[in-house]
Amino acid sequence: MSRPSLWIIPFILGLMLACQSEPANKSKISPISTWAKLTDQQLLNTVQYHTFKYFWDFAEPHSGLARERYIPSGKYPAKDAHIVTSGGTGFGVMAILVGIERGFITRAQGIQRLTKIVDFLEKADRFHGIWSHWIDGTNGKVKPFSPKDDGGDLVESAFLMQGLLCVRQYCDDKNSEEKALAERINQLWRTMEWDWHTQGGQDVLYWHWSPNYDWEMNFALEGYNECLITYVLAASSPTHPIDTVAYHKGWARGGAIIATDKYGDYDRILDYFPHGDDPIGPLFWSHYSYLGLNPKGLTDQYADYWKLNQNLALIHYQHALDNPNDYQGYGADTWGLTASYSRNEDGSVGYAAHSPTQDKGIISPTAALSSFPYTPEKSMQALRGFYEKYGDQLIGPAGPYDAFSPHYDWVVERYLAIDQGPIIVMIENHRSGLLWDLFMTCPEIVSGLGKLGFK
Repeated sequence: MSRPSLWIIPFILGLMLACQSEPANKSKISPISTWAKLTDQQLLNTVQYHTFKYFWDFAEPHSGLARERYIPSGKYPAKDAHIVTSGGTGFGVMAILVGIERGFITRAQGIQRLTKIVDFLEKADRFHGIWSHWIDGTNGKVKPFSPKDDGGDLVESAFLMQGLLCVRQYCDDKNSEEKALAERINQLWRTMEWDWHTQGGQDVLYWHWSPNYDWEMNFALEGYNECLITYVLAASSPTHPIDTVAYHKGWARGGAIIATDKYGDYDRILDYFPHGDDPIGPLFWSHYSYLGLNPKGLTDQYADYWKLNQNLALIHYQHALDNPNDYQGYGADTWGLTASYSRNEDGSVGYAAHSPTQDKGIISPTAALSSFPYTPEKSMQALRGFYEKYGDQLIGPAGPYDAFSPHYDWVVERYLAIDQGPIIVMIENHRSGLLWDLFMTCPEIVSGLGKLGFK
């Protein structure tokens, strides 16, 4: 097994620890035709409703935040039952806005839940205004994600604030309850010390800070991966902005981020770093930062971000058609590789960052479904394939399960917040542009993008 890139190591460590006490799932895949009766729009409504339930019905009850993972069987290790995730909650508050707009809940219900979430976030542990990756949903205390990851997680907090700013923009100034909620979100936003994460003024942002281990994890945010939104928010901060040189020297590596080669028929555009033996990367890189940040027409001196994300999706799609590893089931209706639960060689459940050059025969439905804005026809083929071809044993109470393999006749009957959230949000951006419109109306974001040289 090849060594994963540095950016994924802390994530994999945390998920491996979470998976250790869980048995492998032995469910089989079986076809069903029920979903074939639905029109495309009805099927989109269906998958959005299913994935919405993850953040509504199956949220952690005390806090209202998104559980790190949900296992319908209820077979959680007792210590993990109340772990909530900051980044996944950012995706979840966006999902709640979609739920309001799609009529899954009333506006009053949605605002009530969002207020509960903000109540909890105000009291939860923070470090220079930055939340930890995992939080105990019963008391707001840090739950270490890995041995030294017990403090502020800048990237997960960026995903969270991306969602909260959408909520702020959604709130109606003429409604006193909503206006108060927006003001409280604004206060959380203003207390986030993005500049602290430059380790005293270095020309780059760092992912983690711990009150016990200081900067020992030492993960610099150097592009390209899922972290672009972190730099956008850091440059946009009204109170603790970073110097734009950190974006150009750190993230863009002094221009070394630009790639001039192709993978198959498609330009890579940006060089994924550090990519080691994986020059492509998993598909979530084209999702997480773009749930609110609209890549349509977004350019800077390094990239056309729409083309960048579209090409990554097309590379993954073409990989499924070419199927160089001869995995059974790959094709136009079964494609998409990303970081998700995975199948270990002994059949047990693990976690891996799947990509065309790191392919273990595991399809992650979120990969193709969250790519709807970039590849609408191809993503619709995948959506129909997941629902019609693989049936009820792939579709559970919160939509498609996190990962499956036709080749190994294997399904993991589990969900992850960071995989379910992008499905409902990116499908909505494809259908209405809701979250893109909200986030891109933030005056601070408009200013920050201008500072960084975006057009």
